[in-house]
Amino acid sequence: MRKIDPFLLLIMAAVALAAMVPAEGASAEALDTLGILGIALLFFVHGAALPREVVIAGLVQWRLHLFIFAITFLVFPLVVVPFGILPRAWLPADLLLGFLYLAALPSAVSSSIAFTAMARGNVPAAICSSAASNVFGLLLTPILLSLLTRSSVDQGMDLGTALTDVVVQLLLPFVAGQIARPWLAGIMARHERRIGQLDQAVILLIVYAAFSQSVVDGLWSRVPPASVALTAVLCLLLLAVVLAFTAFVARRLRFSRGDEIAAVFCGSKKSLASGLPLAKVLFAAAPGFGMIVLPIMFYNQIQILVGAVLARRYASGDTAEPASP
Repeated sequence: MRKIDPFLLLIMAAVALAAMVPAEGASAEALDTLGILGIALLFFVHGAALPREVVIAGLVQWRLHLFIFAITFLVFPLVVVPFGILPRAWLPADLLLGFLYLAALPSAVSSSIAFTAMARGNVPAAICSSAASNVFGLLLTPILLSLLTRSSVDQGMDLGTALTDVVVQLLLPFVAGQIARPWLAGIMARHERRIGQLDQAVILLIVYAAFSQSVVDGLWSRVPPASVALTAVLCLLLLAVVLAFTAFVARRLRFSRGDEIAAVFCGSKKSLASGLPLAKVLFAAAPGFGMIVLPIMFYNQIQILVGAVLARRYASGDTAEPASP
């Protein structure tokens, strides 16, 4: 039996702490400033840790990468947009916005690579595709989300402001990290575990701040428990549809087994590590921030649990039919 992910327990603890002792006033402002600095440091470190040689070597598999990009940035929105027909009593506007944001996010790097390796798939392609998805996603996600919100929810986005914030707070630190990589590569390699801990620390900080704001604003007293349950069900349904579609089309395109595995895991994953910091930039002033990030938090945990089972199935060769959870 698979053990509960310790990081999931930490996220639950952060949510519980915010419910009991939410940050208010000066504490909330200090927490917000700390979050901004933490996000900038996080993307600087990721820029310094990403080997350019790996990205360049993987770019030659353009057919596979285009397919994964299409799943990540086209198929996901096409599956999520119909959620908008659900009654607002079931799926409030902030939760719908959260699902649209989830659909526009790039692929997760670490879990995509880890599950591809576990399933004995094409690891170099997974590294290249997931890394490129995150780099391009910093700019593509706000643009795609702007298009989706105009047609599906009552609140649009100021695209110019969003892109400016993303460039200043995320992209510039990442580029600075890439420039500094020749001097920091050795340090990054020696402290890979600490980089993972930095990821988790920043995410926990954002989760606590987000849910503190929601508690102070009285948001959760207005959210029906049925909406929270529906969020979990929709996340599971979304993952099932994307997994089945990706595996089915990959086989029709005659990808090798290793490439199919990379496509399935890179295409179906959504990045919590990029998603929460990016949400902090895009929705910093939104009173419903806690509800907006709820789908990505649910989806992240479901994709990890399902991914572990599916990776074992691939590794054992038990995937005669299109993959599904």
